[in-house]
Amino acid sequence: MFQRRYAVRDGVLAALDAPLLVIHGGAGVEPGDLTREEEQAARAALEAALRAGHARLKAGGSSVDAVAATITVLEDAPQFNAGRGAVFTHDGRNELDTSIMDGATGKAGAAAGLHRVKNPITLARAIMDRSRHVMMVGEGAETFAQEQGVALVDPSYFRTEKRWQQLQKALQEESTAKEVGARLVLAGKAYFGTVGALALDAQGRLAAGTSTGGMTNKRYGRVGDAPILGAGTWADARCAVSGTGWGEFYIRAAAAHEICARVRLAGQGIVRASEGVINGDIPKAGGDGGAIALDAQGVAAFPFNTGGMYRGWIGADGVPHVAIYRDDALPLPAY
Repeated sequence: MFQRRYAVRDGVLAALDAPLLVIHGGAGVEPGDLTREEEQAARAALEAALRAGHARLKAGGSSVDAVAATITVLEDAPQFNAGRGAVFTHDGRNELDTSIMDGATGKAGAAAGLHRVKNPITLARAIMDRSRHVMMVGEGAETFAQEQGVALVDPSYFRTEKRWQQLQKALQEESTAKEVGARLVLAGKAYFGTVGALALDAQGRLAAGTSTGGMTNKRYGRVGDAPILGAGTWADARCAVSGTGWGEFYIRAAAAHEICARVRLAGQGIVRASEGVINGDIPKAGGDGGAIALDAQGVAAFPFNTGGMYRGWIGADGVPHVAIYRDDALPLPAY
């Protein structure tokens, strides 16, 4: 069952006859942002996440199983803005959002405004599998999590010094801008830091999931694209997408669904469709970011328009392949 072959066709990874797992850890990382130690830790975390999802697929698990297992590892890694490494809001809190979707059934689960759920993707899965609803938010979502045995933690669990200092910097820049009457222009990377996974299992079923801590210095219960089906996450029988970028623009464009609509309705290939939305529509509107996309034939795409995007894939041999910066070519097998 697990004897898939891969090929590179016009620079695109194509899976020929078995499961495939594709991930991202967020766009917006730029050369020079990370120390050597931080870069090594990020690559190790990406590889660990790929192995976790691959283990589920190898054991005969579904694409949904693989996506949930993969994102759980990414949420536990402080290198990424999701779960343990979530950024801080203006009020100094961590506020988490997530979603998951089963392309074979159309079922989905999502949650937003979480403060105590250790692994938000597990709650999204519980909402999908064990409730009548699709999305829950805030205290209600956490009450449901407790009822379902989803692990809760003290909010201090999510605090990391690096994220705290990022908030302090953002607050200082905001204060300085107000003092001089200047317009505050936030750096693009302030909007980034989502994690996501897509899987195509041995039965040809697609699934997608996304998890995030949102935007540094966000206010007023802001919710981005990650928990919104069709904006940051989408999966159907032909196509799966997880986005990472300036969420407001992904919501306005219905970016994840738009990519899959172009595959389904316009007959576009996954690469053309995803490039058109992520590197065409989003920048034209004033946003930026990236995405991962995967079709039912096992063709994967990794479009992004920033200096880097944490990304990777794993195939039948169980060897993870990861990259961070734009100039880092994924070590794809030769055709």
